[in-house]
Amino acid sequence: MTRTQPPIAICGAGPGGLMCARILELAKIPYVVFERDESATWADGRGGSGCLDIHPDSGQLALREAGLFDQFKAVARFDATNRPEMDRKDLRRILLRSVPQHNIRWGCKIQEVKKDRDGSMTVHLADGRIESGFRLVIGADGAWSKARQLISPAKPQYQGVHFLTTSMSPRNEHYACASSLAGKGNYLAFGDAKNIICMKLGDGSYYVAFGTWLPENWVEENPVLAKDPTALRQWILDEHLADWPAVHRDLIKYSDANFRPWKLVSMPTDAIPWKTVPGVTLLGDAAHCTVPNGEGVNHALYDGYLLADQIIKRGLDDLGGAVEEYEKLMFPRGIEQARSGPTVMKMMLDEGAPHSLIRFMMGPEQDARTAPLAE
Repeated sequence: MTRTQPPIAICGAGPGGLMCARILELAKIPYVVFERDESATWADGRGGSGCLDIHPDSGQLALREAGLFDQFKAVARFDATNRPEMDRKDLRRILLRSVPQHNIRWGCKIQEVKKDRDGSMTVHLADGRIESGFRLVIGADGAWSKARQLISPAKPQYQGVHFLTTSMSPRNEHYACASSLAGKGNYLAFGDAKNIICMKLGDGSYYVAFGTWLPENWVEENPVLAKDPTALRQWILDEHLADWPAVHRDLIKYSDANFRPWKLVSMPTDAIPWKTVPGVTLLGDAAHCTVPNGEGVNHALYDGYLLADQIIKRGLDDLGGAVEEYEKLMFPRGIEQARSGPTVMKMMLDEGAPHSLIRFMMGPEQDARTAPLAE
């Protein structure tokens, strides 16, 4: 039996790709999602989950439009702000459950996206399979998007910083090291062009990250150290945190798990906008990836909603017009996203931290009031 190819292919089952799929699903517009993960739960075992602030005018708006706001409220952690937190894996679980699983093709690592002579789009997979006949390919495949190559030669640029992430579970006898600092929220420590971040997760564990300036190929140049959690833990303590207070050193010293290296990259600011290319578009990190600034997943969710909404409004007979209008609306946010991320990162890791970040977030008067405490 010959399988009928849907008109739309979504590359990547991350937040943006799944949000787009969900909105299309509600409108009964056919699509397929290609995802490199082997299964819906495979990514949970890789670590690096962390938590997310979901903002009212972007991420929350998209979840409302997708009919998923009640599910979001059930797992979100609300406080005095209007930006509740949730675990990344909980967001993905909500989105995955909102679309039929037969529309997601797992274990499909994309190698290339091409345009055929007749104008249709083809997705080439790393295992040699070829999926053809699409009218629109949506690149939701992250910072190193394969779909982007049809739009622009631009690639993310290394920003000079690595995070080494780990965790501390409630079963850890030194659990109080994290709970006494972060409590039910987050804790950040800055100094000497380094930082430590500790975040409470929904399962009671803490996500712990150490960030500092390192050469771009540090992991490749130090393969033995990078893969040995005991040696890497000691290297961080001896080479980077020797003079730091014990309360901060203990977050690393007594952490549970292996370390996950995370190299921070950002798209060049001149990569956006681009000239619309019929048959392909980008959303989320594929369009405007940057270093963590609290906005990334919110923009991805909103991009996914906005693109699907334009497709619904214009219909399958005007996919070109839908893409053009979506990109016109997305570009200003994407440009700001690419600019703001490195700016915030430098304020967290320059010699003036934490005062430079406090000034940025609260203004110079607040910085003056908190300076004695920060020192």
